[in-house]
Amino acid sequence: MTVLEKLAEMLAQDGWPVEELDDPVALRTMFQGENGKWVCYAHTREDRDQLVFYSYCPVTVPSTNYLAVGEFLHRANFGLILGNFEMDFEQGEIRFRTSLDCEEVEYTDALIQPLVYANVMMMDVYLPGLMAVAFGSVSPQDALKEIESEQAKQE
Repeated sequence: MTVLEKLAEMLAQDGWPVEELDDPVALRTMFQGENGKWVCYAHTREDRDQLVFYSYCPVTVPSTNYLAVGEFLHRANFGLILGNFEMDFEQGEIRFRTSLDCEEVEYTDALIQPLVYANVMMMDVYLPGLMAVAFGSVSPQDALKEIESEQAKQE
């Protein structure tokens, strides 16, 4: 079983919709969080036993706010341990990426679940701040302070 097959099996068992793409090393799914719904893609590099999982932000950032959103994402990335935000400065597309190098490893749910769930949880946590910076008049620093405050309340 390939790592992508194992991922598809795990997602299906957890009740996620799974769509295999024409590309034999990719699949698509959807995630509904507390703060939004978005598309996720998984890609593998089978020759290197690598898996990457992306959550795509459900909106495209207006070009007028690229720099502010870029600063927000850069500041958010600084404290993250698993994964990171990426932004395409040509199109305003934002995604969160987690990845796994699983060479000579047995593909198990315990290996793959943290990759997926950490990914979607980070997008869900940061999405309100990202939207506030992209479409409001909130500074990157203020948006992150609000997120940190909410996280502290939940701990």
